[in-house]
Amino acid sequence: MHPSTSYSSSCARFFLLSILAAFLTSVAAGEDFYKLLGIKRSATQKEIKKAYRSLSLKYHPDKNKEEGAAEKFSEISRAYEVLSDDTLRDIYNQGGEEGLKRHEQGGGGGHGHPMEDMFNHFGFNFGGHGGRGRGEQKTASVEMPITLTLKQLYLGTSLEVEYVRQALCMNWQECMKNAQDCQGPGIRVRMQQLAPGFVQQVQQRDDKCVARGKMWRPNCRACPNGKTEAEKLDLNLDIVKGMRPGERITFEGVADEKPGMSAGDLIFIIREQRDETFTRDGDQLYMTFEIPLVDALTGFQKEITHLDGKKFTINVDGVTECDHVMRVPGKGMPRRSGRGYGDLYITFEVDFPDSLSNIQKSKIREILGSGNDEL
Repeated sequence: MHPSTSYSSSCARFFLLSILAAFLTSVAAGEDFYKLLGIKRSATQKEIKKAYRSLSLKYHPDKNKEEGAAEKFSEISRAYEVLSDDTLRDIYNQGGEEGLKRHEQGGGGGHGHPMEDMFNHFGFNFGGHGGRGRGEQKTASVEMPITLTLKQLYLGTSLEVEYVRQALCMNWQECMKNAQDCQGPGIRVRMQQLAPGFVQQVQQRDDKCVARGKMWRPNCRACPNGKTEAEKLDLNLDIVKGMRPGERITFEGVADEKPGMSAGDLIFIIREQRDETFTRDGDQLYMTFEIPLVDALTGFQKEITHLDGKKFTINVDGVTECDHVMRVPGKGMPRRSGRGYGDLYITFEVDFPDSLSNIQKSKIREILGSGNDEL
């Protein structure tokens, strides 16, 4: 064997082993979404949703102020986002987080052989075989917070929202031309042969590439204002009663459009406005009610106005201690499942008089007796 040929072969093997080691290290370092949610890899969608709800309530930043809670909540949300989507879950199961990254960057579904994915990732191609077909890339999704009153979340409502996005020019397809070097939006690839049967792909940035095999023709008369133009969309947000802070309302394919790409999603994230009377925790409501000392001692009947404007009455016959908590069944928030309501918890604060006259003191002693003076 010729010395140079042996040397080239050895170098190639060493290089490939180095790539394999780097690949295995990157896979091992990835976060395990199943362990994050505390579920088996065979978990059903119902089990995934149940685990997410439990953990999201535990680590939600609005309720958990401990250090690292917000980061944990973000990781849990990411895990749920992937595992609750059958397509993304399949990609994750086969390629881990690296597979998801390639998919999100327009690298396709990640269903091919892991070794092929590895070498394609590093820009290598063997024997002149082309890579797998890649899925259409999406534009960035947009997240927008929407603040709602507790009353709106209690009753449910419908909101009309106006959203302005960048939409494709009406005749954008007339401004496209074929370009084999274009491998996706903004990506141009050329091949460089390093050795017989060993080819490297060199990737370059080119904004004229708008899709695989397609390039944008500059100064195209069919789109004098460019690839996109402003478009106003009228959206209707359906707020289901009992919805909670952090829940998402998604409009698929409503984000900005670009040639060669499908539009991302517009996602509204619910925020809850603080209420002057009631405080919420899941399906339960809490309120504080101040009563005078005479009511605390003799009992009382009070009328309370709920979030929907309806009134209900509470009756207390005995003595009420300071900070006593009374549970009123079925007067909380609508359950997210649609099955009934949570409970209302009322904390009573007793308003003591600042001072008493001698006559008042005498009458209180006369009524309550002086049997405790010896204690």
